[in-house]
Amino acid sequence: MRRFKQYLYDFFCLLFPDPCNACGVQLVHGEQQICTRCLYDLPFTDFHLHQENAVAKLFWGRIHCHTAMAMLYFRKGSRVQELIHQLKYRSRTDLGLRMGAMLAERLAASPFYHRADLIIPVPLHIKKERKRGYNQSRLIAEGMSRVLQVPVNTSLLVRRRNTGTQTKKNRYSRFENMKAVFYAPMPEELAAKNVILVDDVITTGATLESCGQVLLNCGVSTLNIAAVAFAE
Repeated sequence: MRRFKQYLYDFFCLLFPDPCNACGVQLVHGEQQICTRCLYDLPFTDFHLHQENAVAKLFWGRIHCHTAMAMLYFRKGSRVQELIHQLKYRSRTDLGLRMGAMLAERLAASPFYHRADLIIPVPLHIKKERKRGYNQSRLIAEGMSRVLQVPVNTSLLVRRRNTGTQTKKNRYSRFENMKAVFYAPMPEELAAKNVILVDDVITTGATLESCGQVLLNCGVSTLNIAAVAFAE
């Protein structure tokens, strides 16, 4: 019976192939979202093992965060860019959960990340989330939650203004664009909490800086930042 089910599965895959989200090659039995070759070749940063890494240094002198890291290097035209594109614009919600789980496994192996009380994803504006159908950072956070057994909260940090895309703005413009964008409707719920703030890609850090400052103003005990990718 098991072999028969495998034959049916293989036949289904021939009719409806499920491609790798990074390279487009058809996945084989046992592979999910990302093929084995792409997993092996992904440019992991190992920032979770080094507290003074490139992402952490990005926030020095800007906000006080206990740790900051990203799992992958992001470069234009790379497989990582394709993964992020599939997640954000092709409705591959399963990919967000998978990448969140991968990210969480690294945090769990890190000597620097404290036991967290909450995982908070960077919020989208309500109009943008309705149009897309989901918040990719929330999916990543939910994937992390399944591994770390830490709850995700999406009501304690809210986006009050739709700033549009940041991709064509320079560093200063991104920072100015993010001023007063986020707020905490229930600041007392954040006081003395150890928080992991989650995003998909870190470029200049302007969005995370704005979010992080709101959380710090509410009295969080430790602020930790984690993202799937870092654009050098």
